[in-house]
Amino acid sequence: MLQDFGYLAPKSLTELYAVLKKNSGKAIILAGGTDVIVNMHNGCVAPATLVDIKKIAELGGIKYNSKTGLSIGATVTCVEVAENKDVIKHYPLLAKAVGEIGSPQLRNRATVAGNVCTASPCADSSCALMALGASVELSSADGVRAVALKDFFLGPKKTQIKPHEVLTRITVPADMTGAAYGMNKLKRIKGHDIALVSVAIAKTEKIMRVAVGSAAPTPVVTKDLAANATLKETLSAVSAVAKPIDDVRASKDYREFMISNYVEQIYTELFNAKGCKK
Repeated sequence: MLQDFGYLAPKSLTELYAVLKKNSGKAIILAGGTDVIVNMHNGCVAPATLVDIKKIAELGGIKYNSKTGLSIGATVTCVEVAENKDVIKHYPLLAKAVGEIGSPQLRNRATVAGNVCTASPCADSSCALMALGASVELSSADGVRAVALKDFFLGPKKTQIKPHEVLTRITVPADMTGAAYGMNKLKRIKGHDIALVSVAIAKTEKIMRVAVGSAAPTPVVTKDLAANATLKETLSAVSAVAKPIDDVRASKDYREFMISNYVEQIYTELFNAKGCKK
């Protein structure tokens, strides 16, 4: 049963900033609502006010520019991203990852920004976005600040967003356009399920990054590796950031084994044309 709460639906960013400033620490943003409403039902959160941002036109839209990269508004749904022609063409890793979030019904409602803000260690979109070097735009009445996604997560369900701020946009840099990629997700069952482990690799002519989910308190990503890094170097970089634990869904040893297995599998596929350097 839901507790009593207020409901506000600002129609502009200026109005939104004023609402968040007035209700700082007492309000929760509602975009897709697929996590927020469930958490309210379960008693995990009890906001005094829900602030619905879906009516704010500036927070919609997917924009691509060959010089500035990709921009995804806070109210853009997962299905919009997964089916967007520019995302599919220029950032296919992101399209693949977002297309695996939950069920079709959920993807039609949930937003990519919301998936990121949930700050789950197993978030599918976060893994791909970190491998692509994405950043988030955090806005308030005080101004706008950009935060690299690799620095955005502070712990499970914890982010850099301040009580009076809102994530307004996700950006992916132009230099990752057309990156070769691979992503594997280990699930308990066929169909939609949260990841026991997930690995995403993005590689350009200059750099390679590996992001791992469900292997630390937050999604994690390696340092930028050389595009021709060896498999040994790649595995070592992953080992430096991935620190899985035993829990009810999988053991630490199994997760470590599957992370290494997935990294090697994707690496081999990416280097297959030139031969895999061990």
